Amino acid sequence: MAWVCLVVAGCLEMVWVTAMKLSAGFTKLGWSALTLAAMAASVWLLAQAVKHLPMGTAYAVWTGIGALGAVILGILAFHEPATAPRLFFAALLLVGILGLKLTA
Repeated sequence: MAWVCLVVAGCLEMVWVTAMKLSAGFTKLGWSALTLAAMAASVWLLAQAVKHLPMGTAYAVWTGIGALGAVILGILAFHEPATAPRLFFAALLLVGILGLKLTA
Protein backbone atom coordinates (compact mmCIF):
# COMPACT_ATOMS: atom_id res chain seq x y z
CA MET A 1 0.00 0.00 0.00
CA ALA A 2 2.93 2.35 0.65
CA TRP A 3 4.02 2.07 -2.98
CA VAL A 4 0.51 2.88 -4.18
CA CYS A 5 0.50 6.00 -1.97
CA LEU A 6 3.90 6.95 -3.34
CA VAL A 7 2.93 6.54 -7.00
CA VAL A 8 -0.28 8.51 -6.51
CA ALA A 9 1.71 11.20 -4.67
CA GLY A 10 4.11 11.40 -7.60
CA CYS A 11 1.23 11.67 -10.06
CA LEU A 12 -0.27 14.46 -7.97
CA GLU A 13 3.06 16.22 -8.24
CA MET A 14 2.58 16.21 -12.01
CA VAL A 15 -0.92 17.63 -11.47
CA TRP A 16 0.22 20.48 -9.27
CA VAL A 17 3.15 21.52 -11.42
CA THR A 18 0.89 21.61 -14.48
CA ALA A 19 -1.82 23.51 -12.59
CA MET A 20 0.82 25.93 -11.33
CA LYS A 21 1.87 26.68 -14.91
CA LEU A 22 -1.76 27.17 -15.90
CA SER A 23 -2.33 29.46 -12.89
CA ALA A 24 -0.16 32.10 -14.62
CA GLY A 25 1.82 32.93 -11.51
CA PHE A 26 -1.13 32.29 -9.18
CA THR A 27 -3.25 34.90 -10.93
CA LYS A 28 -6.00 32.45 -11.94
CA LEU A 29 -7.95 31.36 -8.87
CA GLY A 30 -9.17 27.94 -10.03
CA TRP A 31 -5.77 26.74 -11.20
CA SER A 32 -4.17 28.22 -8.09
CA ALA A 33 -6.58 26.33 -5.83
CA LEU A 34 -5.94 23.10 -7.72
CA THR A 35 -2.19 23.66 -7.35
CA LEU A 36 -2.41 24.05 -3.58
CA ALA A 37 -4.84 21.15 -3.13
CA ALA A 38 -2.73 18.79 -5.25
CA MET A 39 0.43 19.90 -3.38
CA ALA A 40 -1.17 19.18 -0.01
CA ALA A 41 -2.50 15.80 -1.11
CA SER A 42 0.83 14.85 -2.69
CA VAL A 43 2.83 15.68 0.44
CA TRP A 44 0.29 13.92 2.68
CA LEU A 45 0.52 10.74 0.59
CA LEU A 46 4.32 10.98 0.64
CA ALA A 47 4.13 11.19 4.44
CA GLN A 48 2.04 8.03 4.50
CA ALA A 49 4.52 6.24 2.25
CA VAL A 50 7.57 7.12 4.35
CA LYS A 51 5.98 5.41 7.33
CA HIS A 52 6.79 2.11 5.61
CA LEU A 53 9.48 2.85 3.00
CA PRO A 54 13.02 4.14 3.37
CA MET A 55 12.88 7.94 3.37
CA GLY A 56 15.58 8.41 0.72
CA THR A 57 13.98 5.91 -1.63
CA ALA A 58 10.49 7.34 -1.17
CA TYR A 59 11.61 10.93 -1.68
CA ALA A 60 13.71 10.11 -4.74
CA VAL A 61 10.91 8.10 -6.35
CA TRP A 62 8.34 10.83 -5.53
CA THR A 63 10.43 13.59 -7.07
CA GLY A 64 11.44 11.34 -9.95
CA ILE A 65 7.85 10.57 -10.89
CA GLY A 66 6.99 14.25 -10.67
CA ALA A 67 10.03 15.34 -12.68
CA LEU A 68 9.60 12.71 -15.38
CA GLY A 69 5.89 13.41 -15.60
CA ALA A 70 6.53 17.14 -15.86
CA VAL A 71 8.97 16.59 -18.72
CA ILE A 72 6.49 14.38 -20.57
CA LEU A 73 3.57 16.75 -19.96
CA GLY A 74 5.71 19.70 -20.99
CA ILE A 75 6.52 18.02 -24.28
CA LEU A 76 2.98 16.78 -24.99
CA ALA A 77 0.83 19.60 -23.63
CA PHE A 78 3.04 22.68 -23.79
CA HIS A 79 5.10 21.88 -26.90
CA GLU A 80 8.41 22.03 -25.08
CA PRO A 81 11.33 20.69 -27.09
CA ALA A 82 11.76 16.91 -27.26
CA THR A 83 15.45 16.92 -28.06
CA ALA A 84 17.55 13.80 -27.92
CA PRO A 85 19.45 14.95 -24.80
CA ARG A 86 16.20 15.76 -22.94
CA LEU A 87 14.74 12.36 -23.83
CA PHE A 88 17.98 10.62 -22.85
CA PHE A 89 18.03 12.23 -19.42
CA ALA A 90 14.30 11.60 -18.96
CA ALA A 91 15.04 7.94 -19.67
CA LEU A 92 17.75 8.06 -17.01
CA LEU A 93 15.15 9.35 -14.54
CA LEU A 94 12.94 6.39 -15.39
CA VAL A 95 15.84 3.96 -14.91
CA GLY A 96 16.61 5.56 -11.55
CA ILE A 97 12.99 5.32 -10.39
CA LEU A 98 12.74 1.67 -11.42
CA GLY A 99 16.13 0.88 -9.89
CA LEU A 100 15.16 2.35 -6.54
CA LYS A 101 11.85 0.48 -6.61
CA LEU A 102 13.56 -2.81 -7.39
CA THR A 103 16.19 -2.40 -4.68
CA ALA A 104 13.93 -1.10 -1.88
